Amino acid sequence: IDKDVFLTITNKSLPIKKNKKRHYKKVVTREHKRLLGESIDNRPKEIDTREDFGHWEMDTVKGVRYQKSCLLVLTETKTRKEYIFKLLNQGAAAVVEKLDLLEKEWGHLFSKVFKTITMDNGVEFSFYDLMKRSVFDEKKDRTKLFYCHPYSSFERGTNEVQNKLIRRHLPKKTNFEDKTDEEIQAIENWINEYP
Repeated sequence: IDKDVFLTITNKSLPIKKNKKRHYKKVVTREHKRLLGESIDNRPKEIDTREDFGHWEMDTVKGVRYQKSCLLVLTETKTRKEYIFKLLNQGAAAVVEKLDLLEKEWGHLFSKVFKTITMDNGVEFSFYDLMKRSVFDEKKDRTKLFYCHPYSSFERGTNEVQNKLIRRHLPKKTNFEDKTDEEIQAIENWINEYP
């Protein structure tokens, strides 16, 4: 592109722009002011190697400001498998409800497929006990949950990169309430089949 080999393609045509030289700063992790559950500091270190299947990162993608609906995104760190669900509101109860439905879909395999889930400290993930407990047996945990440090989205790096792929189809300020489940499913399939 820089040698002008392509007549109609410029750097502006690329979905991800070329990064200029980065000046790396020392990473400072902030202390949790309000820790909703177990800290990422307690997460087993072997999860960082991405060699074991079943460790997921979770986040929400929001559209128009002050809009109720959003997308709940789950990304598996080894295979980059993606689940995208449309939530009718951004409340913690909606996230719990979607996790309950996902556990019912997977049945007793859920704890083997979803060994851990790492998320940020957003208000939508504030029902720690309800997200953790199993639908089938309230005395058992369905999975282990870990919370990142504040302002440390890099601790969920796989999920953040996958969210950029969603933004190719649903740019910021997109009205999610107009989107159907079939359209969301098509985006999920596109990401999962992305080479």
